[in-house]
Amino acid sequence: MRLELDTFKTVVESTPLVSIDLIIRNSDGQVLLGERTNRPAQGYWFVPGGRILKDETFDVAFKRLSSVELGVELSLSSASFLGPYEHHYLDNISGDEFSTHYVVLGYEVTLDLELSDLPSEQHGSYRWWGVDELFESELVHQNTKDYFKSFV
Repeated sequence: MRLELDTFKTVVESTPLVSIDLIIRNSDGQVLLGERTNRPAQGYWFVPGGRILKDETFDVAFKRLSSVELGVELSLSSASFLGPYEHHYLDNISGDEFSTHYVVLGYEVTLDLELSDLPSEQHGSYRWWGVDELFESELVHQNTKDYFKSFV
């Protein structure tokens, strides 16, 4: 169920959102990141993902988000659960008058994707990053770096 913008803004201002982030590695071990075009984290390189909708099961949400974010429908059983994460942002979808709080379920999948085939709704461009490289970049959001802390 999609909410009207004013209703959604009230929800974001009042409660945490529950989401799924997709940590996609290619067969060379590189990580897929997209440059975010929307708030929060606008302008940062970030993993694909999105919020779970009301009455949507984890499996249905995973299939929808992988399809929307990657152009490929994946099943939850194809992914490894990395754990729960918490993301806090000073801004929100409509501006900076209130913050955004996400409770994020991180899932990792190995998948070789052609960057030119990826959807552009949330990310203006994509690239494959080495884990060491993404840690060194100020352009990669800290919440994305947190997925890889155990690898350094």
